[in-house]
Amino acid sequence: MDLFSRQAERDRRGQPLAERMRPRELGEFLGQEHLVGPGRMIERALAGGEVPSLLLWGPPGTGKTTLARIIAAKVGAEFVALSAVLGGVKDLREATEAARERLRLHGRRTLLFIDEIHRFNKAQQDALLPHVEAGTVTLLGATTENPSFEVIAPLLSRMKVVRLEPLGEADLVALLQRALADAERGLGREAVHIDEGVLQAIARASDGDARRALTTLEVAVAVAEPREGGKQIDELVLREALQQKTLLYDRAGEEHYGVVSAFIKSLRGSDPDAAVYWMARMIEAGEDPIFVLRRMVIFAAEDVGLADPQALSVAVAALDAVRLIGLPEGTLPMTEAALYLALAPKSNTALTTYARARDDVQARGPLPVPLHLRNAPTPMMKDMGYGAGYQYPHDFSGHHVREQYLPEDLRGRRYYEPSAEGRERELAERLRRLREGS
Repeated sequence: MDLFSRQAERDRRGQPLAERMRPRELGEFLGQEHLVGPGRMIERALAGGEVPSLLLWGPPGTGKTTLARIIAAKVGAEFVALSAVLGGVKDLREATEAARERLRLHGRRTLLFIDEIHRFNKAQQDALLPHVEAGTVTLLGATTENPSFEVIAPLLSRMKVVRLEPLGEADLVALLQRALADAERGLGREAVHIDEGVLQAIARASDGDARRALTTLEVAVAVAEPREGGKQIDELVLREALQQKTLLYDRAGEEHYGVVSAFIKSLRGSDPDAAVYWMARMIEAGEDPIFVLRRMVIFAAEDVGLADPQALSVAVAALDAVRLIGLPEGTLPMTEAALYLALAPKSNTALTTYARARDDVQARGPLPVPLHLRNAPTPMMKDMGYGAGYQYPHDFSGHHVREQYLPEDLRGRRYYEPSAEGRERELAERLRRLREGS
C-alpha cells in the first residue's frame, strides 16, 4: 500500500459505518427489487444507458442517495449533489452553468442530485424547470415526503416518481452480516461476536432504515466492553445502544397525514384499541395534543353527532382539560375522550344535512326571506307586510305550530334525515310527529 492508499484508508476508516458500507454498484444494493431487480425499471434504464429525471420517494435509509450515485456511475455522468436544506438559487445557477459547459466542451452529461428536494421553495423549484426541459441536467430528487404535496406540478410532470419501500428484516440482517464480515469497509477486522437473534432485534428496531441499523450496530460495538476473544454484543449491550428509539412520524409530512387518518378511521370504525394506539403514536412522537383534540371535537360532531350529543361535550371538555393541565397527565382525559368517541353510536347527519342545505344555497343563491318571518321594527316595514301572519309557537299547544319557514321556492324540502342510531332514534320519532302535525 503506497502513501496515498494509506491516506485514503485512514480517511475511510474515520467515516461512519453506514457511509463506509454504502453500496458502490447495483449488485451490492439490498432491497427495492421492484425497481432494481432483473427486468425492472431502473435495471432496464441502466442497461440502456439512458435514465430519465427521477424523483426518489421513500423513508430515510432506504437507499435514495446510494441509488442516485450508482446510476450516475453506471451511465458515466458527472454526479453533482446539492442539499435543499443548505443550497439556494445561487448554488443551482452555478451547478447548472457548470453542467452546460461540461456538456458543451466535453459532451459529458450531469446528474444533478438534490437531497430533500421537498424543502426547496416554489422559486427554487421553478429555477430547475428550464434546465430539466433542455436536458442540461438529468435531475434526481430525493424526498421523504409525498411529492404531490411538496413538489410543484410542472416539475413533477417532468420527472418519473419511483417509490422506495422500507427494507425488510431479512435485507437488514444481511446488511449487518455484510458489515461484520467486510474487513475493508466494515467491522471485519474486529472480533465481534453477535448471534442471529440480536441481529434480528437490531433489524426490527430500525424500522426499515439501513442507516439506522448500521449506526445501531456501530454504537453497540463501541459501547461493548472488550473481553477475551473479542466483543460480545448481547441484548443488554443492544439496549444501551438503542437507548430510546425515535418514532417514525413527521409532523409536516405524509406519515403525519397517514397516522391522523388511521386515528380518525379507527374512531369511526368503533375500534377503541386502534384509536388509542394511533393517538399514542402521535403524542409520543411529539405531536401537539391540541391538534389531536381539535380533530376529536370535529369527529364528535361529524361522526357521532345526534346519535350521542354528549360526545361533543366530552371532546370539548378533554380539550379544556389538556389546556389546563398539559402533558403528561393530559393523556388521561384524551384517552377517556378517545374511548368514548370510539364506543359511541355513530351518525353523520350533521355532515349530510349541512351539505344538502349548502347545495341549495349555492345552486339557488340568496332566496328572499318570507315576509311573515321578517321583523318589522318600523311602521313603514309593518305597512309593507313584514311579520304579517307570523304564528308564535309558544301560543300553541305543545309549543309548536305548522309554519312555512323555508323560502317559498324550497317549500317541502327536507335536509335532515335522522338516523336510527342511539339518541337520534328518539329524535327521529319526534321529528316524524312534528312533520305530520300530530
